[in-house]
Formats: sequence, structure tokens, C-alpha cells
Amino acid sequence: MNDLADLKAQARKQAFARRKEAFEAAGKAQAGYLSEVLAGHRGVPLSGFLPIRTEIDPLPAMEEAAAHGPVAVPYIVGKGEALKFALWEPDCALVEGAFGAMVPAELDFIEPEILIVPLVAFDLKGGRLGYGGGFYDRTLESLRAKRATLAVGFAFAAQEAASLPLEATDQTLDMIVTESGIITV
Repeated sequence: MNDLADLKAQARKQAFARRKEAFEAAGKAQAGYLSEVLAGHRGVPLSGFLPIRTEIDPLPAMEEAAAHGPVAVPYIVGKGEALKFALWEPDCALVEGAFGAMVPAELDFIEPEILIVPLVAFDLKGGRLGYGGGFYDRTLESLRAKRATLAVGFAFAAQEAASLPLEATDQTLDMIVTESGIITV
């Protein structure tokens, strides 16, 4: 392993611990500020995510957004590839996808203009540390080459790091939303 990979692994381990603690202490109202952000973009195609493990829960905000326009969730095509986004609706039938993430049973793909991005850690410069597969980095790079694409990191405030070990290929977030506020980058 190289030094940067070691630094990222160490940063992930610390961030997972902070996220787990925040998850265990969290109340139900985690997505209030996310709803506020999305209300300013009614009808714009967006992608959220179906939370796994100790991720913060964006579902209430996604349900509100789905009443006004298309909402999708990420679909992992394969290792080293960009994500695709399957249309999602509240209470739609789901099946288990890659890495245990649920996906709609019926796959109808769209291209979102707003991505609500899950993460392990973030910094105040818009840096994001994910799970290490590079899926969102490849996807954001591809979407941003076509049109303006808003990347909204959604995480617990406790997932903030003073700095992160980032590479040139790591795509930055445009804003970060936590259970306690909105951070504009």
C-alpha cells in the first residue's frame, strides 16, 4: 500500500467510529436541513441513497422531493464503472444490490442533476472520503463534463474532519448538509 492509501484507510477507520457514535445518538429528525435544500430545487431530477449500516437517513427528504419530480438511487454497474441511477418512489419494491444496498426491483434509469452523496468523512473545503471504490468520483466527473451537477454531501456533523487525504481524482462537494445545518463550500 502507498502512503496516501494508508492515510485514507486510517481516516476512514476514525470516521466510521465517529459516524457510528453519531448514528447511535441520532434522533428521528435527521433530514430537516436536507429537505430545506431540496425545496429550492423542486422538480429537478435528483439522486438520493438508501442508507446502509450507520449512514444518516435521507429518506424523509427524498419522499418530499418525489412528490415534485423524479428521484433515483444509485445502482452499481460494476467495479471501476460510474454509477447509474434507478428511479425510486416511496414504498416501491426493492431488492438487494451490490454491497448490500437496496435498489428498486424494476430498473428505470435517469440522469440526475443533483446528487445527495453518502460519505464517511468530509472537510469544510468540500473534500469527501467515501468507501474507497471511486464510484461517486467517476460519476460526478462524468456528469459534470455534460452539465452543471450539484453534489450535496449528506452526513452527521460528527463526520467532519479537519483535513482529508485526497487525490487529484477525488471530486469535491458543492455543499454539505448535516442534521444540524447547511455548509456551503
